[in-house]
Amino acid sequence: MDPISVLFNKLPDDIFLPLSGQNRHIYEVVLLELADLFFDEDLIDPFIPKDLVRSTIENAVVRYGVRRWAAEGDDENENDIPLSSADYTNRIYRRLVQTGWLEEEQRIYRTYVLLSPANSYLLRSLTSIARLEKRSYGGAVLNVLSSLESAIADPEGRGITLAEAAQTAADFSAHLTDMLLGLRELKITLSGSSSPQEVVRGFFDRFVEHILVSDYKTLKTKNNPFRFRRKILAMMRDLQFDPLKVDQLSEHYQMQYELSADEADALVQQHINRIIRIFESVDQRLAAIDDFRYQLEKRVADTVRYMDKTTPGMAARLSRVIAELAKKENAEIPVLSTLDEVGFLSPSSVRSPIRRRIETKPRIITQAEIDPKVLELRQLFKEWKERREVKVDRIEAYLEEQFAGRSELNATEFRIDSIEDYICFSYVRHLNSLGKKARKTTERYQIKFEDRYVNVADMVECRGFVIHRNTGTHNAR
Repeated sequence: MDPISVLFNKLPDDIFLPLSGQNRHIYEVVLLELADLFFDEDLIDPFIPKDLVRSTIENAVVRYGVRRWAAEGDDENENDIPLSSADYTNRIYRRLVQTGWLEEEQRIYRTYVLLSPANSYLLRSLTSIARLEKRSYGGAVLNVLSSLESAIADPEGRGITLAEAAQTAADFSAHLTDMLLGLRELKITLSGSSSPQEVVRGFFDRFVEHILVSDYKTLKTKNNPFRFRRKILAMMRDLQFDPLKVDQLSEHYQMQYELSADEADALVQQHINRIIRIFESVDQRLAAIDDFRYQLEKRVADTVRYMDKTTPGMAARLSRVIAELAKKENAEIPVLSTLDEVGFLSPSSVRSPIRRRIETKPRIITQAEIDPKVLELRQLFKEWKERREVKVDRIEAYLEEQFAGRSELNATEFRIDSIEDYICFSYVRHLNSLGKKARKTTERYQIKFEDRYVNVADMVECRGFVIHRNTGTHNAR
C-alpha cells in the first residue's frame, strides 16, 4: 500500500486550496472562529445549524475588517468584488463547502453542517499550531512517572498506561526539538534585523510568550522537574530485568491491542526502550537548548546596550534647542569656526553627562577555613560511597560465604547483615549486567528464577530463585 495514498485519501483533494490562495489570511481567521464553534466543550450534537455557521463566519469577517478580496475559481472575476459582509460570508461559506472543509446534511426542512473526522483532526492540529502554548516540563515528567507507577503496580489491569507513558515521553521529546529549532529560527531572524526595537520586541513576543516553557526558570532550583528522572530510569531498568512483569504487560497488550504474543512483547520492549532513551538524553538536549538561549539573550543584551549608548531622547532635545535658537536674533548666536575646541551647540554639549565612576575600595582577602564538621561529613560520605561500590571480588567472597561448601542455594537462605551484603545480594540476581568484568563469576554459577516473590532476611522482597554452583568450574579454580 502506498503510504502517500494512505495519508491523502483521508482528506479532500482541494482542502488546502483556501489556505494557499491570496485570501488565505481571511480563511485563517474564519477557520479559527469555526474551530471554537465545532470544538465547544458543551456541544452535544456535532451537527451545527447552517444559519449558526454562517453567522459565525460573518462575525469573523466583521472583526477581521476585510477590505480586499481576490477572485477565486472560474465563476469569479477581478471586478466582481463583494459589497457587504453578507457577500463575503456567502463566498467564504461556499468555498469551504466546495473544497471539502464543511459538509452539509439535510434534515427535513433544515440544513446542518458538520466536519468529517479527518477534517476535524486537521483543524485541531492547525489550531494548536496557531495557538502555541507554553509547555510544562514538570507536568510532562509527572505524567510519565504516574503512568509508569500504575503500569508496574498493576501490569495485568493497567498495563496499557505504559503505552501512555511512552507517548507522553515522545511528545515531550518532540517539544524539546521544536523548542530548539524555534530558538534557532528566532536567532536567525533577530540577527538579520537592523532595528534594535524590532530585536527587543521580537525577543519578548516570540521567545518569552511562545517558545519559553512555563517552568523553565525552575530547572536550576531545588524544585527541578527533572528530579524524578532518575526514579523513572531506575523503574525502567528494574522492569527490564523482571521477566514476570514483562510477560504480564505483554499479555495485557495482547488483549488490549489484539496482537500476537510476539508482537505484544516487541511493543512492550519498544515502549520501555523509548522511555529510557528519551530520559537518558534529556540532559544533553537541555544543554543544547540552554546554549541557544544564551546566544539569543546575549544578542538582545548587546542590542539593549547599543540602544542605551545612543542616548534615548537626544532627538527631542536637539529639536527643542534648534527651536529656541530660531527665536533668537542672528547677532545673539555665536559663529562657530570649528567643533574641535567648542562643544556642539553649547560648551557642555547636548548629551547627558557621563556618570562618575566610583573607585572600588581595596579589601583584604582572607582564606576561608573549612569547618571540621564539614570535613568529617565528607569523610563519612566517602566511606559510605565506598561501602556501596560494586566490586566483583566482593560478590565472589559473599557467594563463597553464603554457599559454605554447598552446591545449591535458595533465595530465602541468603543472609544480609550489612550494607555490603545488601549490595552484593542485589547484584547476585543480575550478574550478567556487570559485563565482561564478571564473566568468570557468571560462568561459575547458574541461576533459575521462580514465578513467585519471596522475602529475604526481612530486608528485600524480590522474585524467588535458586542458584547453582557449577562443580567443574569450582574445582578448576
